[in-house]
Amino acid sequence: MSVEDLPNAFVPYPPALVAQAPDGPLAGLSFGVKDLFDVAGYPTGAGSPTILALSGIKTGSAHAVKQLLAAGAHFAGKTHTDEFAFSVTGRNAHFGTPRNGAAPDRIPGGSSSGSASAVSNGLCDFALGTDTGGSVRAPASNCGLWGLRPTHGRISLDGVWPLAPSFDTCGFLAREIDVMRRVGAVLLGEDPNPLPAAVRLLDAQDAWTGAEPAVRAALEPARAAVVAAVRASPEPTALAPEGFEPLLLAFRRLQGAEAWASDGELIERHGIPLGPGVAERFAWSRVLDPADVEEARRMRVQFREALELLLGRDGVLMLPTMPDVAPLLVTDESTLDAYRQRAIAVLSAASLAGVPQLSMPLGQIDGVPIGLSLIAPRGADRSLLDLAGRIASVVAC
Repeated sequence: MSVEDLPNAFVPYPPALVAQAPDGPLAGLSFGVKDLFDVAGYPTGAGSPTILALSGIKTGSAHAVKQLLAAGAHFAGKTHTDEFAFSVTGRNAHFGTPRNGAAPDRIPGGSSSGSASAVSNGLCDFALGTDTGGSVRAPASNCGLWGLRPTHGRISLDGVWPLAPSFDTCGFLAREIDVMRRVGAVLLGEDPNPLPAAVRLLDAQDAWTGAEPAVRAALEPARAAVVAAVRASPEPTALAPEGFEPLLLAFRRLQGAEAWASDGELIERHGIPLGPGVAERFAWSRVLDPADVEEARRMRVQFREALELLLGRDGVLMLPTMPDVAPLLVTDESTLDAYRQRAIAVLSAASLAGVPQLSMPLGQIDGVPIGLSLIAPRGADRSLLDLAGRIASVVAC
């Protein structure tokens, strides 16, 4: 494969030996690791040339990486990320844009862009990413992959570069649901709150209304497959009864405040040059009014309580992962920002509530992937993956 044919999924670090167990439940599988996770023998660059220069070679690996290696999985390399993981487009002004293996003329989505690229281009079996406001779910939808944002706090983030800790999660992506389930068994452990055999299927009407008509049409067969697998009629409901804009604003304020707390001092001390979009988001975050941030915290508590009440212990909410397919690579920055805002408005729901959301690669529009999502109660992550396995079986039939 020539350099021109490479998908720019992996960071071109000099290879170092990363030992794995000789056998285990993930033996035979290879995995990529987003360059926010420490891997012994490698630096951690967080999508920033300055952070890369400051990093040094890590002497230990992130907890999740160690779990996978102990389960027999083979480390394939570190994958590119959007700068400081503060984007969902997949563009990095310093290191380029990883190729979307399902739609090469379109953005991969981010910030787990390299992970989605590596998996969708068949360079590894699965990959670790982080999801703060959609950074696993968006690229999963864009690249035709399964992608899980787990219950907040379910998988350790020890050894992972933070963005907004009260939202950050360790997620993962794969081409096959069986691989997702195997990885989930290792990283998630047993569900503290498993779904019952019979679940209530909730249909988020407001999320469907906000999606493009072509998306609704493309996902109609997938909706039917979910109904067949669950064997329950969907109950129409609203994910955001007060509208998605308040969710978006609350999420942005909280994420911004935490992002500046995580990275602001470092950015200012070193005068770190930031790419388009990321620079504006950090500048906005720097001057947030504390009163607005506190109001956003109150709003998050109210929304979390309302969604927990809606889901109960047996509710599964169905919605499009994204309002539209991935934009073309040639899309200008202002249009991409509008796409980002529209997407995060819906993606922020699971982030604010801390609940698991799985994007399933069950739709296409003219060959371009679009994902269908399921949201489950906190602590039902593995049950959600098992339910997805049933849905995949129905689709295969």
